[in-house]
Amino acid sequence: MRILSIGLLSGVLALGLAGCGTTTGERALSGAGLGAAAGAGTAAMTGGNVTRGAVIGGGLGAAAGAATTRDDIDLGRRRR
Repeated sequence: MRILSIGLLSGVLALGLAGCGTTTGERALSGAGLGAAAGAGTAAMTGGNVTRGAVIGGGLGAAAGAATTRDDIDLGRRRR
């Protein structure tokens, strides 16, 4: 149960932060970096393969970043 909780928490955080950037490419790149870090960290905490965790997390983060739009996550910008 603990492993599942850590994995879900990492996934939610990576998805939430994948919206950083103004273009699709920027969001995919930032999502890939954050996802790789979250995946590697989760794998390290659970005793898994860190490289595999980073690759899987990076792929999922890039996909989540590319799937979001600029308006999906409002980081405090004021709309006119």
